[in-house]
Amino acid sequence: MRIAVGADHAGFELKKTVVQVLRDQGHEVLDLGTFSPDPVDYPIYAKGVGNAVRNGEADRGILLCGSGVGVSIAASKLRGIRAGLCHDAYSAHQCVEHDNVNVLCMGPSVIGTELALDLIQIFLNARFTGEERHVRRLAEVEEFEKSEAEHEHCAHAQSAA
Repeated sequence: MRIAVGADHAGFELKKTVVQVLRDQGHEVLDLGTFSPDPVDYPIYAKGVGNAVRNGEADRGILLCGSGVGVSIAASKLRGIRAGLCHDAYSAHQCVEHDNVNVLCMGPSVIGTELALDLIQIFLNARFTGEERHVRRLAEVEEFEKSEAEHEHCAHAQSAA
């Protein structure tokens, strides 16, 4: 599987481990940084991973920041990205099975390395069920994105006039 991985400075150490483990398992890993423990802004990495997934460069993404909350908020702002914050096994598979999550977000300040690696395997092995109720709900969420895009287009057109 092709997996894009990104982290801010708080996720840097765990990211190094995650990238190595995934490569050792035979996955094609796109390491999108950060590449040092120096302070950086998490939205940059959320955007990079989200764009890689959205553009088909990666099948799934993994994002790490202190709590995982920041990267999950930022990545979810990108059209077509469904980022889920998961710190337990049930959420790691259920988010894919029911919500077709394509980016896993975690916080190394909240969970340890072993649990993070377990959750990644659960996330990567999970598949969307495609059940009608889940498809219907995701279509409703996609309508949010369309409404926002239309709103932005109208606002831009008005400001240009």
